[in-house]
Amino acid sequence: MTGMTPTPRAPGPALRTILLDIDGTLIDSNDAHARAWVDALRTHGYVIPFEEVRPLIGMGGDKLVPRLTGLDPESSEAERLGETRSTLFLERELPTLRPTKGARALLEQLSSKGFELVIATSAKADEVQALLEQAGVADLIPLASSSDDADRSKPDPDIVQAALRMSGSLAAHSVMVGDTPYDVEAAGRARVPSIALRCGGWWDDDALRAATAIYDDPADLLARLRESPLSAGMRG
Repeated sequence: MTGMTPTPRAPGPALRTILLDIDGTLIDSNDAHARAWVDALRTHGYVIPFEEVRPLIGMGGDKLVPRLTGLDPESSEAERLGETRSTLFLERELPTLRPTKGARALLEQLSSKGFELVIATSAKADEVQALLEQAGVADLIPLASSSDDADRSKPDPDIVQAALRMSGSLAAHSVMVGDTPYDVEAAGRARVPSIALRCGGWWDDDALRAATAIYDDPADLLARLRESPLSAGMRG
């Protein structure tokens, strides 16, 4: 991570909007994304091991591709590589994926408590709906920002800021729930408090230390909801 700013104070009673990552947060897809990238890279002549790709999942392709290949992310080759990855992921990986533990139950409870739920993800727009449907939560989330709504992907703050604009909410009235250090950093740079989940594969809490709180997965957050930072804004 680079240039992390201090995380804002924990959310208070004005909290009304919960910004949500998808991959690794609502659906167990981070390994699948890494496999799709490895296979796409190999197809385009870049032999890079899974172990090198996996820690970068959570960044958008505009960050991951130059990091691994040195390609200009705006180049036609980088664009073709990204298209190959998307096809491999949607056709081969997505149908096998399952929600993270407690994902739907958590979102149902948050909705019942009066929170507005908004997606803030580095995923491409044409993948967002498919991911939400595979996670079994598409009907619970009316608003979603994607990489198409931002110039730069996480850990830059653009996607978080796009989600705020879409919802009409202020940073001080929002919190981000994600599963990678890139989610935490992007939220912090947008002055939004964050809650981190370990289920995306980041079990070293030091990597998530700038989050306001850390939980194993959505089920763990749900079980401890009334003692979590979200309790300040709960209604009903």
